[in-house]
Amino acid sequence: MGEDTRASQDKNAQNSMENGPRLGAGGPDAAQQIECSSIPNGDRGSAANTRLYKRRWMIVFLFSAYSLSNAYQWIQYGIINNIMMKFYNVEAFSIDWLSMIYMLTYIPFIFPVTWLLDKKGLRVTALLANALNCAGTWIKVASAKPNLFGVTMVGQLASSLAQVFILGMPSRLASVWFGADEVSTACSIGVFGNQMGIAIGFLLPPILVPNVDDINELANYIRIMFYISAGVATLIFILVVIVFQERPEIPPTQAQAHARNIPPGEYSYTASILRLLRNKPFMLLVVTYGLNVGCFYAISTLLNQMIIEQYPGEEVNAGRIGLTIVVAGMAGSIICGIWLDKTKTYKQTTLAVYLLSLIGMLVYTFTLNLGHLWVVFVTAGVLGFFMTGYLPLGFEFAVELTYPESEGTSSGLLNCSAQIFGIIFTISQGKIIDRWGTLAGNIFLSIFLLIGTVLTGFIKSDLRRQKANLQQSEVQAMSPTGSMSSVQDYGATTCSGHWQQQSSHKPTTSLKSKHTPAKKAKADLEGVISPPEVLTERKL
Repeated sequence: MGEDTRASQDKNAQNSMENGPRLGAGGPDAAQQIECSSIPNGDRGSAANTRLYKRRWMIVFLFSAYSLSNAYQWIQYGIINNIMMKFYNVEAFSIDWLSMIYMLTYIPFIFPVTWLLDKKGLRVTALLANALNCAGTWIKVASAKPNLFGVTMVGQLASSLAQVFILGMPSRLASVWFGADEVSTACSIGVFGNQMGIAIGFLLPPILVPNVDDINELANYIRIMFYISAGVATLIFILVVIVFQERPEIPPTQAQAHARNIPPGEYSYTASILRLLRNKPFMLLVVTYGLNVGCFYAISTLLNQMIIEQYPGEEVNAGRIGLTIVVAGMAGSIICGIWLDKTKTYKQTTLAVYLLSLIGMLVYTFTLNLGHLWVVFVTAGVLGFFMTGYLPLGFEFAVELTYPESEGTSSGLLNCSAQIFGIIFTISQGKIIDRWGTLAGNIFLSIFLLIGTVLTGFIKSDLRRQKANLQQSEVQAMSPTGSMSSVQDYGATTCSGHWQQQSSHKPTTSLKSKHTPAKKAKADLEGVISPPEVLTERKL
């Protein structure tokens, strides 16, 4: 493939020299069919292509599959909390810890894992995630006995470690494999897998493990549930080993082309963390993201207890309500991702979805005890659409605020905040429910969603990645006639390998007719960091 690309470049260059530049040759239809471009890399006479590979969809859906497998295990105990209490003869708080261990392990391990992601890349991270996930499922197969609660905790620990390698990957994978107009959608698909796993975790366990009194019969049901998850995890692990690729041969965007050109010695993981901690808009997002997702974690973990308190004996419907929350959230994630790719309105969309999450939480809180399950289904769906639909918004907004820092690092900090708040909210709301009831517990979460909504309004919308892509395209439109050096220095893109350089004896009207006028471009780019400066800012 690389030889074909180079041959095509040589042929294009020869045609350009012989026949002159052919800007937009073939008309708009031909231009739309081309998925690669040429980005000068600063060395005169050499250029790097950008290209989108069809394989990118296979990669993101495979990631979604193993994210699904892992997320399913997070909630498979909590949604049948009362049944697991009876089987293992432990308190509700002990079963809650089978979910909260996912949150707890994330906090100390996120920094070494994001360092590993930066140093070793996507494939090594994916292999480790699947190895741990697969091991956890098989350990739990051996724990389907009433006296082996400690073994099932060890299996859940292994699966929770796998989660550390998974949660920060959607935005990184989207940036490495997808074009500038696809990254939000791709990130949403990555998050979609995690949400689908949670949805299945809400739905299947109450069906697979009915609330029967015979412990031996119950052990058999639990063992079947564990075998199913182990078989799926093993199949996905094999597919990852065979199919999952580190990165495309040719970068998909101008931003990725620049990122690849950064010498390893110029990047310091510690310095990157320190820069992120000094980034005030990003740190506000870290707090607000943690508040929102922490509330979701608490609701998911305690959903069985909340529903059973109001509607005794409705374990299966508790799972279906959880399913409704997550399926609605998956729809919200995809819609929000497409909306962001089309509009780039990160701040406005994030604030609107946050406010609607608060409204949805309040409606759910005050309708839960009305005695009508269908009302709970409706309000839970509205809550899920916005609350879990917020997840990819936070990831992509963070990448915009922190470019050119590693997407894995920014996502890791967001998730670390979510785990911390998730533990605090789950323990606190559980205690409040035990003492004052479900209504008080949900009001407690609503107060923090209100705080998060207000703080989101103070986040400055500094879209650095969009500015970098805009500047590189606008600089080419503004480049002087016959000047190749300025185009090369800024890494501007030209379509399909044809240099859009005009000869000194040719007018530049065709360029100006297809791009923003120079004055407007200058105004738009005021205050934007130039790509060479962006690269040097990788240093502390």
